[in-house]
Amino acid sequence: MFTEAPLIFVAVAFAFALMIGSFLNVVIHRLPIMMQREWRDQCDELRDALPADLPKGKFNLVVPRSRCPACGKTIKAWQNIPVLSYLLLEARCGNCNESISVRYPLVEMLTAALAALCAWHFGFGWEALMAIGLTCALVAISLIDVDHQIIPDSIVLPLMWVGLIMSLFHPLAGAETLFVSPRDAIIGALAGYLSLWSVYQLFKLVTGKEGMGYGDFKLLAALGAWLGWQTLHIIILMSAVVGAVVGIAMILLRGRDRQLPIPFGPYLAAAGWITMLYGESISKAYADKFL
Repeated sequence: MFTEAPLIFVAVAFAFALMIGSFLNVVIHRLPIMMQREWRDQCDELRDALPADLPKGKFNLVVPRSRCPACGKTIKAWQNIPVLSYLLLEARCGNCNESISVRYPLVEMLTAALAALCAWHFGFGWEALMAIGLTCALVAISLIDVDHQIIPDSIVLPLMWVGLIMSLFHPLAGAETLFVSPRDAIIGALAGYLSLWSVYQLFKLVTGKEGMGYGDFKLLAALGAWLGWQTLHIIILMSAVVGAVVGIAMILLRGRDRQLPIPFGPYLAAAGWITMLYGESISKAYADKFL
């Protein structure tokens, strides 16, 4: 049915990704706190540097149940329906009437829209399923990096391993973009990590400062494992150009301090996602114009 009616598959992917987007809001909020709690428990000397208001007791992606950040009231199931609950509650908590951030439905809608595009682009099959999984991971990574300027190993390292494992199933029937050969995936992971690591070391040698974090190396390694080493130049070029433009614009228009670091993960994630869908067309257009 999905093969014969692509629009039905796109609609199902959209609805499913709405629910995934709702869970991603939990991941984006809780995973950094979980990491901070772990750091606090492992490193006594860091306790003064970490937030003193970290939640007490058991805290992970499942428990405790979602609560209003203003009043602490447990959110009921009907109040947690993606997008719909936000509209029904008129963007306010059902208990204390405090306004709810528009970010929650935006993350849900963004995840759903990107997943629907993957479903439309790849059609029904394993390639679409894996593309949607990669999309959800990239959304979570991007927003965590924006909020905390960290890329959690608990997301990016499994992402890289999944990409490498996928290569063992090359060639998979009907797969043209993902499920690259083991050789391309391994070289992609190595080249992705070492390319940014080399830039980091050179920048540190010249300026004495750290230009980026190790999470960026790991993210590009994961994208290389998923998409192959042949795509890395496109990802690096797009992310660098967009990152530079946005950074300069923030300095000129918003007066952002030049010394404040700008997270690079979202630009890598966006460039990787675009390359996954349109990398071949971009490469062909570039070759036709400049080569």
